Amino acid sequence: MRLRRAEAGDAAQVAEIWNDMIRNTAATFTTAEKSTEDLRVLFAARGAAFLVAEQDGVILGFATYGAFRNGPGYAHCMEHSVFLAPDAQGQGIGRALMLALLNVARDAGVHVMMAGISGENPGAVAFHTAMGFEERARLPEVGRKFGRWMDLILMQKMV
Repeated sequence: MRLRRAEAGDAAQVAEIWNDMIRNTAATFTTAEKSTEDLRVLFAARGAAFLVAEQDGVILGFATYGAFRNGPGYAHCMEHSVFLAPDAQGQGIGRALMLALLNVARDAGVHVMMAGISGENPGAVAFHTAMGFEERARLPEVGRKFGRWMDLILMQKMV
């Protein structure tokens, strides 16, 4: 397995992973699917802040970060996403991606990394706890998906 910066040619495989998560899980509250063009634009905009795990030409997962909130006062606080293909889970790939992303963030001057996690995703809470994130807030029923209200858990790590 190799971790590297996302390239335009990765867009279709990244879209497949991300859109599967959007359609079939509560791991993200969004219902708006990602197009390959959306992702190419995002790859270019984020540069080194969009990583993929690739093996033999197959994208196993990705990690990226972007602004947590708008405005210059938040310039050093980012929020990330880490998603894996279903058959890539439980192999340490998420951990490897997260560690690499935190290194990229540190080198870019990021001070705080935030995680916004669905209350229906205890595995993500456990993953982030193991990665040194701490729960900072639990916001009841701020998300809605699949016809139900969902809690949002905010976790934080100093980079």
